[in-house]
Formats: sequence, structure tokens, C-alpha cells
Amino acid sequence: MTHKKDKCIIDEADQLQLAISLVNSFARLQVLEIETTLSRRRLITLYRELHGVSPPKGQLPFSTRWFLIWTHNIHASLFLQILRKIEAHSGLTGILAMVKAYQLYQEHVPPEPGQEPLFSLTRAWTLVRFLNGSMLSTSACRSCKGVFLVKPNGGYRFICGLCKVPARAGKTDKARDAGSPATQSEG
Repeated sequence: MTHKKDKCIIDEADQLQLAISLVNSFARLQVLEIETTLSRRRLITLYRELHGVSPPKGQLPFSTRWFLIWTHNIHASLFLQILRKIEAHSGLTGILAMVKAYQLYQEHVPPEPGQEPLFSLTRAWTLVRFLNGSMLSTSACRSCKGVFLVKPNGGYRFICGLCKVPARAGKTDKARDAGSPATQSEG
């Protein structure tokens, strides 16, 4: 995350470019306000110009539980690994590294046509805050050695949701209906 004094180092043109990158990734207004020095009014105007609508209202995500649901965990863990690689090899840090990591994540895991992404930039931003605040941690899967999100101080040997898929994984009504013979014969 960017600190107030770090924001002053970036000139206004760079602040505007950062805000555009965040808005293009549908970041929530609260994220824009925290990560840039631009006024709330200017950020709202920018959001309207780029998307044709006002920014969504409501609170930022605040529960760590979302990140521990198996599908969300896989997406968030993938994003986190991209972010760590960018920070280690590009010289980018903070919000700039996060925006770049999210762009790469979206290139490799695009949402289904007409669907919203499962893992948003606002969720990515929240994830980093939770990790920095020790509200979440990471652990290597003992089977595949991939790094995934876990509760802090879990004290257990972790097997990820890719190596041991939960019994009800993919058993939603939508998935069941899509695979049913009645649905397939109607098309």
C-alpha cells in the first residue's frame, strides 16, 4: 500500500495515470481515494467518464473468509504469486506492482464473456492489506508445493484445493443444470 508521504512523491500526471489504471480495473472509490491524492470529486468524474456510470457504493470487503473458499483461494493465491514475482523482479512496489499484477492475472484468467471477474482489483487490494495486517497468511501445499492462502498460525500441514478438491466443488445448481440431459437437448 502507498503511504501519504509516498503519494506526494508522484506528480499529478502520474497520479492521474494511476487513477485511470485503477478505474479501468473497476477499483472501488475508497481504494482510489486511499491510493491517490486526487480529490473525491475528480475521481467520481473520472469514473463516470471511463465507465459511463457512477462508481458503485457500499463498503469494501472486510472478511478474510472469502479468501479461504476454495475457488476464491485459488484465484487469490494465483494473483498473490504474480504480485510477488513482479515485486521481486521488476522493481515495482505498492499499488503500482498490484495494478501490474492484476493486469497480468486478468490476461491469464479472463472472466467468462458477459461475466464479472471472480477476483476483482478491490479484492486484490484487500488481500494485500489482510496479509500486511497478519489477518491471512500463506502456506505451501505439502503435495504440489504451491503457495496458497491460509488462516494465520494454522499449525497444520496444508493440502490445497487443487490437490484435494472439496467434495461439493462445482456442484452448484447452475453447473448441474448445464450438464443435465434435459438442458442439453433443449439447445
